[in-house]
Amino acid sequence: MKRIAVYPGTFDPVTNGHLDLVERGRRLFDRFILAILENRDKRPMFTIPERAAMLREATVGLDNVEVEAFDGLLVHYARRVGAAVIVRGIRAVTDFDYELQMAMMNRRLASSVETLFLVPSEEYSYVSSRLVREIAVLGGDLSGLVPPPVAAALRARAAELEARPR
Repeated sequence: MKRIAVYPGTFDPVTNGHLDLVERGRRLFDRFILAILENRDKRPMFTIPERAAMLREATVGLDNVEVEAFDGLLVHYARRVGAAVIVRGIRAVTDFDYELQMAMMNRRLASSVETLFLVPSEEYSYVSSRLVREIAVLGGDLSGLVPPPVAAALRARAAELEARPR
């Protein structure tokens, strides 16, 4: 029986912190699915196809890693793909409070799907997509925070946003 896990997120954009967790998580499972959430409450910088392309490029050569998009309840998606585990990253206590609440609700909705919390390497413990987007928009240095192709995409998108009439 294959061990399948889903690592969900908006990945707007994928960061080196995400990739650190991908590397850790993929060693534990036969199939590791990066599931891009269509979150209607957020205003993403990149479209789902753009985020999927960045994730695929960043995970090239990781043979058990797949990239998919989904909407709706995460536990429904996990069941559909045969995943018994949802992987979530915890950077700080504030993450834990939110993630614990989500894990408990997911357990109530689908008791057969477990949540596994992974802690990133110390060097990525402060990295978030929101902060990375802000740094890009303000013209800051993105090296070490995201893969180089993602940094280029962020700079290009930030330039597009800056050029728009206000």
